[in-house]
Amino acid sequence: SSGINAEYGGPSIASNDLQWCFSQVKGTVEEDITDADIISTVQFNHDGEFLATGDKGGRVVIFQKDLGAKGEYSVYSTFQSHEPQFDYLKSLEIEEKINEIQWLKRQNNNLFLLSTNDKTIKLWKVSERRYRLDGFNLYDEYGAQRDLRSINTSDKLRIPHLVPVNELTVEATPKKLYDKAHMYHINSISLNSDDETYLSADDLRINLWHLDSTTECYNVVDIKPVNMEELTEVITAAKFHPQHCNYFVYSSSKGTIRLCDMRAQALCDQHAKSMLNIMMKPFRSYRRVDAWHDTIFEIGL
Repeated sequence: SSGINAEYGGPSIASNDLQWCFSQVKGTVEEDITDADIISTVQFNHDGEFLATGDKGGRVVIFQKDLGAKGEYSVYSTFQSHEPQFDYLKSLEIEEKINEIQWLKRQNNNLFLLSTNDKTIKLWKVSERRYRLDGFNLYDEYGAQRDLRSINTSDKLRIPHLVPVNELTVEATPKKLYDKAHMYHINSISLNSDDETYLSADDLRINLWHLDSTTECYNVVDIKPVNMEELTEVITAAKFHPQHCNYFVYSSSKGTIRLCDMRAQALCDQHAKSMLNIMMKPFRSYRRVDAWHDTIFEIGL
């Protein structure tokens, strides 16, 4: 028999076959949640040790895999990534909702990730603080201000030093801000395999960024017609190839997936290959692109 088993949350099939169940659930459906608590995106890092979620309230919650045998995840860090803004030139409210999160490959003990809302992309550094500075001259060990007149001899002069903290502190620090490059809402970002560049896509354009540069980007796809009344489709997502840094694909609202090669030309309006299943209905969400991922590059390459 086919159907959904409410107890396991998966297909209800014969007892001899494999059954799927939830190994861990964060939050309960019985809670009265606000619109800001609705999760808008989830993303594992490359080795699966960390899981990041973004919600409509602009918050990012990072979970870390426990060392136990069950492999469950516990909260590692929570921080506010985006705040609501207002574009006074266009009289437009910009929501704080996180549209997508992309992890950078781990190079050291610190974690780096990209998060985006409709207009702004941010690069975050997530680090652990195991030590704190102590021994300041202006303040005592309780944080109260010292009387500077009491520091009248060299033996009363302190040298600041690092001391270990009792509890692990995780800090999220914004390192770079990429904005003012999209006229329309950003729907996806994708990190390149070279770990130096990434794509950002909105309804009509796709831009190529370098992680070190926040002041300029390069437009690689532009489907905006001269007359907006002739607009027949919009871009729904863009993704880099996982191994080849020159290939990327983007999908449209018509259900078309186009493969582009940046070696052929700088502006990839003329794609290398286009794939369209005429039996499928037009895509309504860019999340459908991931289901095509393996097939796309098997055909294209």
